[in-house]
Amino acid sequence: MRHLKALMVLFIVSFFTVSCFEDNDDIQVTASQINDFVWKGMNAFYLYKDDVPDLANNRFTSDGDYANYLNTFSEPESLFENLIHERKTVDRFSWIVDDYIALEQLFSGIVISNGMEFGTFRFSANDTNIYGFVRYVLPNTSAESQGIKRGDIFYGINGTQLTLDNWRTLASADNYIINLGTYNDNGTPQTNDDTVTPTQETKTLAKIQYTENPILLSKVLDVAGTKVAYLMYNGFTGTDQFNTELNDIFSTYKSANATELVLDLRYNPGGSVNTAILLSSLITGQFTGSVFSTEQWNTEFQQAFENENPELLINRFVNNNDGAALNSLKLTRVFVLTTRSSASASELVINSLSPYINVVQIGTATAGKYQASRTLYDSPNFSRSGANPSHTYAMQPLIFKSLNVNGVTDYFNGLSPNPNNILSESIRNLGVLGDKNEPLLARAISIIDGSGRFPITKPTKSENLIDITGSSKDLLPLSNDMYVDKEIPDELIKRIRFD
Repeated sequence: MRHLKALMVLFIVSFFTVSCFEDNDDIQVTASQINDFVWKGMNAFYLYKDDVPDLANNRFTSDGDYANYLNTFSEPESLFENLIHERKTVDRFSWIVDDYIALEQLFSGIVISNGMEFGTFRFSANDTNIYGFVRYVLPNTSAESQGIKRGDIFYGINGTQLTLDNWRTLASADNYIINLGTYNDNGTPQTNDDTVTPTQETKTLAKIQYTENPILLSKVLDVAGTKVAYLMYNGFTGTDQFNTELNDIFSTYKSANATELVLDLRYNPGGSVNTAILLSSLITGQFTGSVFSTEQWNTEFQQAFENENPELLINRFVNNNDGAALNSLKLTRVFVLTTRSSASASELVINSLSPYINVVQIGTATAGKYQASRTLYDSPNFSRSGANPSHTYAMQPLIFKSLNVNGVTDYFNGLSPNPNNILSESIRNLGVLGDKNEPLLARAISIIDGSGRFPITKPTKSENLIDITGSSKDLLPLSNDMYVDKEIPDELIKRIRFD
């Protein structure tokens, strides 16, 4: 049967389930009622629906068959995972949450943070012990007040050595003490003999609710008479406030007559597709109305869009931000600094700009996330309006993959710089962000001024043994998400869901 009517399903499943959930008003809702929402949402929207037999439209022969299936899963999370297509290789990024309020705050840039953004590393793939290194510190936070700075090394939390298995739990606490160490290269350029030596120094950190401005650093550098704009942008936070600030920053660049831009996305995990379009339109400005990217949905949605409104599958360069004219630079070249922590919307900017202008990528390959998601709520059209008040579950499944104007997509292994511009961050010498001598920025400057002052030195084989294993962003749900707030006509959703 094509789809099950909601009232009939809810009546049936209420007799099968044994698990219940409660919201803030202590209104009980059965696990299978939430499971009904999970299955229907995934059946309608999931990008890889055709690859999941349990999401087939003819999967169930009767209402009872459907109810029995839902009740084999005592937790909505279990059902959701059962519907994911190849979690380890294809879909690494779909999620379900039991508190969509916190999810919405995250999308607005509101997090619980102590201000210390860090990465983790080990000296070889065989090590179980890992170490933390500070990437940057957020202003007006506990980490800033404690004097923590970029490049600081810590080996433990609360006196416990960090390992691959425990670091997430230790760093998830609201309050903790980091145990600092020193990085020792033991007098050699190789890293196979490097160590971290514990010290007695500690720092006590406390997390608070914090609104992170994605614009961490912005300046204009003078490079042999050329005005070079530098922007460290750490998240595509799709809020009106931050989008307006981004437009204002580009006004400053225009006033300074900047003719080059270094866009630092090395720690940017992504976010809003609309903000990615805005940023790309600010970098350019000469392509208004041209195709920025296109979308490929599951078979049913794709066919419906193509038949009824194919324009909904196209994202175009824009010339305004909510009616305000953009301060576009109309550049024909942009330098983008990347690492494996550059994901989703960061990659969308690189991939979508590449057919139009010269995108000079410097650093290492990106994360490899070309799919976008959408928040689905338990409502008739899966929108926030009319969401079931009995629970706060929501899903963030992948719903389409992005292609640039030339059809390039599926960059599972990430987007990689030209071999001449592959440059890993050195934990031994991270440099100061925004400083002309910081290695990745210095490489961009050497290309701009043609001096070759900062040639790339290829790492020795032993230097490749250092393994970056994660970052503090991994502690956030949907940290590498690319999401969209596309308005989909209700009638189209109803036909997909109930016809």
